[in-house]
Amino acid sequence: MTDIWLVYSTFPNRAEALSVARQLVEKHAVACVDVVDGITSVYRWQAEIQQESEVALIAKTSGHALNTAIELIKSLHSYDMPCVTAWPIEAGHLPFLSWVQEKTSS
Repeated sequence: MTDIWLVYSTFPNRAEALSVARQLVEKHAVACVDVVDGITSVYRWQAEIQQESEVALIAKTSGHALNTAIELIKSLHSYDMPCVTAWPIEAGHLPFLSWVQEKTSS
């Protein structure tokens, strides 16, 4: 097992997702971010079924920077209750995982 994490969040549009992604990288909270357009979210909100187009953000970070990344996403997000989740990376390409660790150590 490694100490590298994926952080996942959804945003209402590409501009907001990219803005958050850049700030996460600038602050060394994450090593890199994938911004994925064209997802559709279906969910219940205030007793109604909703369906919205969204943009996903998938960030790679280390265990010691994880809470910083989560808190930063929450503070920059426009949603009242944003989806922000994290999953540990159990295995992977070791040079890449080392790079993630290095980029979030600063």
